[in-house]
Amino acid sequence: MSGLTTHILDLTHGKPAANVKVDLYVVTEASGILEYRKSVVTNDDGRLDTPLLVEDEMKVGEYELVFYVGEYFRAKEMELTEPHFLERVPVRFCISDVEAHYHVPLLVSPWGYQVYRGS
Repeated sequence: MSGLTTHILDLTHGKPAANVKVDLYVVTEASGILEYRKSVVTNDDGRLDTPLLVEDEMKVGEYELVFYVGEYFRAKEMELTEPHFLERVPVRFCISDVEAHYHVPLLVSPWGYQVYRGS
């Protein structure tokens, strides 16, 4: 089954990151301009209740996810400088096989992050 999903893990607290807003954009091939597609919010498991893209929505091309981690860590009432070091984490990636499943996990703390193509 093809599609696009994500998962966010809070490395500072060792837990899934719940209630994080994530925006999905398509990068237009000709101009490189971001075209907004949708906003979603992670559930208690740091995942989405439905995929960002399902089978018939998958298209070859460049995409960007924007994770609103500053809002998340602010809600945790951590003592951090304002503005936070990481307010938003943009992740740009390409879909080359519309028959494949693309999972883009984000591991995050207030000071750094890591992404990879999951399964």
